[in-house]
Amino acid sequence: MAIKGNLQNFSITQLLNLINLAKKTGTLNVKSPTETAQLSFHTGKLAYAKLGSDDSLATILYKAKKINKNQYSVIKAHASNISDKELGLLLINANYLTQQEILEALKAEYVGVIRRLFTWIEGSFQFDDNLLPPNGKITLKIHLGNIIIEGTRRLREWEQLKDEIPSLDMALTFLEKPGTNLKNINLNVEEWRVVSYINPKNSIRQIAKATKMNDIEIRRIVYGLIQAGIVELVRPEGQKKPMPVAFLGGTKQTKEEQKSLITRIINRIRSL
Repeated sequence: MAIKGNLQNFSITQLLNLINLAKKTGTLNVKSPTETAQLSFHTGKLAYAKLGSDDSLATILYKAKKINKNQYSVIKAHASNISDKELGLLLINANYLTQQEILEALKAEYVGVIRRLFTWIEGSFQFDDNLLPPNGKITLKIHLGNIIIEGTRRLREWEQLKDEIPSLDMALTFLEKPGTNLKNINLNVEEWRVVSYINPKNSIRQIAKATKMNDIEIRRIVYGLIQAGIVELVRPEGQKKPMPVAFLGGTKQTKEEQKSLITRIINRIRSL
């Protein structure tokens, strides 16, 4: 009998805990508004995981940098019709890779899928008892204990981020403190992408859509930018009352100062 539900009422962490404690065997399908994931379990352990359409062993090994681009192209061109199990044996027998290297890449991929699911807060799920992974796939036996602990930690983080940034319909504006030097700001690629869209006319929700980030990802980055003293929350331009800012004090920058900072940040992005 299938178990169905909604992620707003039953989180991924709760699902994994149920599967782990009940030592369930079967397959869990999870659908968000934009993606679909498939997870298979054997007696409460993770056996297989897939996110997206291409879950071939060749693609997983290439993403894990176990094979190079040329090897990947050759495999896709000449061995696309064989199963993952057959391909794994061929690579081992040809001394391309060891069994351990293949299993490590698969474990990282499968656990990575679950970590991705921790950021899903909207969607539906269905668990089917005794439904096995597709034929020819290489299955593992990954204990869920540490994964559940990580999921619980991320759930607490999500609850904190919702408290700090309750609405994605707010906008952001740059806050330049005296002596701020952009050369000393250490942002990753995702943070720079968000920064490039910051404008009082753009809501956080619009920035998330433009950068293809989900709610928790955009909230995490925005919260980090606020704590770094780079931006502050404001009501989007066109709305009458100013949005109270709970995070940062200080005076607002003039239009000239804001334009100068934006120009410097855009130039910094282009130089990356």
